Amino acid sequence: MSVESISPLANILPYTLIVGQKQLKLALELAYIAPRIGGVLLSGQRGTGKSTAVRAFSRMMYERLPVTLPINATEDRVVGGWRIDKLMQSQLEPQSGLLKDADGSLLYIDEVNLLDDHIVNIILDVTSTGVLEVQRDGQNEQLSVSFTLVGTMNPEEGGLRPQLLDRFGLMVSVTAEANVDERVKILETVLEFDRAVSEFNSDKSSPYINKALEADKKRKDVLKIAKNKFSSVKIPENIARNCVKLAAEVKAQGNRGDYIIALAARAYAALQGVEEVTNEHVATVAELALQHRYSEGLQNNQMLWNEKYQQLVRDILNLEGD
Repeated sequence: MSVESISPLANILPYTLIVGQKQLKLALELAYIAPRIGGVLLSGQRGTGKSTAVRAFSRMMYERLPVTLPINATEDRVVGGWRIDKLMQSQLEPQSGLLKDADGSLLYIDEVNLLDDHIVNIILDVTSTGVLEVQRDGQNEQLSVSFTLVGTMNPEEGGLRPQLLDRFGLMVSVTAEANVDERVKILETVLEFDRAVSEFNSDKSSPYINKALEADKKRKDVLKIAKNKFSSVKIPENIARNCVKLAAEVKAQGNRGDYIIALAARAYAALQGVEEVTNEHVATVAELALQHRYSEGLQNNQMLWNEKYQQLVRDILNLEGD
């Protein structure tokens, strides 16, 4: 892919250039490989690269920016309705909603914690079932849709109710990088990218960006292969039992936690190119699948997966610490 082919989007950082935020990138990739995971919630303060990573991932996988749902979106705008201008002329002409527009790509909800709960419920239902039901004046239409759902929130501006938190398959607590060396790498990457964009704007050529886009293409191929192999990856009975034990030990309500750990572990195994899920795969995804479901965190309104829970995972899975 050449720079010329993305001329209007040349200021979007290629996915493979993003430094740090390994958990964030892993969550996006797992949700793509296994759509039944049900979406990703990114929680963190402003300026931590959440939106940048989402836009870069969408550009890499779908060759377009994500469909973005505004905070003030109405139900008609989300699921579809009638075109207002045609209604004013006494004509009924359907207008697709944002969920249909996002079919086959990525739906992005910035500050999802500020969105009406009813709208969030509708979106999460469609994400998990793959079915969009549109009702217009007695007409009931069911559409098959599939998209990667990503929501972001700043916990300082309020949280989501536990019932809605549980509906998101994976959650990442995104924090600013504290390690000085890593921050230097991030800064150098952004500065180099700014320089490359300036080159592109002046002479329509940038080896730096072209090299990054080629790396994006290779990563996309890896993820597509993993998605195709996902359903063939086996989950042994003892691994399934450990998924249940983990969810039970953190007192996650219901069975969704068990299921999401298993799905995410299978997706990670597919990404690793192996045919069977191991305890190591489960350990890698446990935090993503459970940190917004454990009772202690919900009671304190804090999504912190601390050493206590990391050790719990190692004990249940019979793994040694790092």
